[in-house]
Order: sequence, then C-alpha cells, then structure tokens
Amino acid sequence: MAEHLTKSAARNIFYGGSLFFFVIFVGLVAQSFHYATTVSETDPITPAVAHGKRIWERHACFDCHTLFGEGARFAPELGHVWQRYGGVDDPDGTRERLKDWIKSQPSRVEGRHQMPHFDLSETELDDLVEFLRHASTINTQNWPPKG
Repeated sequence: MAEHLTKSAARNIFYGGSLFFFVIFVGLVAQSFHYATTVSETDPITPAVAHGKRIWERHACFDCHTLFGEGARFAPELGHVWQRYGGVDDPDGTRERLKDWIKSQPSRVEGRHQMPHFDLSETELDDLVEFLRHASTINTQNWPPKG
C-alpha cells in the first residue's frame, strides 16, 4: 500500500463518501416524511388547535413555560398538563379545570411568582386548552428528559 494518497484515490473517497451520506440523508427524509404523514392522519391539527397555538404565541407563554423542552424554564413544562389534570379519565372536567385555572390567575399566593391575567374569551380558552390537549398526545419519545 502506498504511503501517500493519490489524487484519484482522494477523488474516489470524496465522491464515495458524498454518495454514501446523500443516500443516508434521503433515507432519513423519507422516514421523517412517512412518520409525519402517519401522525397527521391519526391526530390531525384542527382549526381549534391551530388557533390555540396562535394564542400561545400571541401571549408569549413560552417566555415562562416550556413545551417539549422549548421555551423558558421559569414556569412548569406544559407538554403533559392535560394528563396531570386528569384528561385521560375525565376530558370534560379537565377542560373546565384548566380553563378555571387560567382564568383565576394571578393567584396572589405569597412567595410565588405570578402568572399574569390574560383576558381571554371562552372561545380562546377552549382553543388554548385544545392546543394543550393536542400537545399532550404527541409522541415526544420521552423528550424532554426528566431529571
């Protein structure tokens, strides 16, 4: 074996490596597309969920809360708030409990940071809670990790 790399060998390694990683990239894109298509068919994003996300963004909830590990870590992670409030067993009761909790803010409990009061209509509250319900159904593959 030669002790130095010839020009043609370097070119072959470059083209071979480029082709190899391009094939890997195409495979990952195809797998991601298939997964996204499957998820969108099983639990589609409704207009209420989309409107709830716009409310989440308009009021900058991510300035304090995290959702799927994204956002500030000042207030609780809300990716599974639906389950924490009992949404699996009592969806209607959970919807009302979450709406009541949001409406009751700020709680004015001494020594706690206060969530601001957002003057949301009933439709906006319903859509925001529907967005949180939808977020809880997403398979995050255990992300963010609990530490």
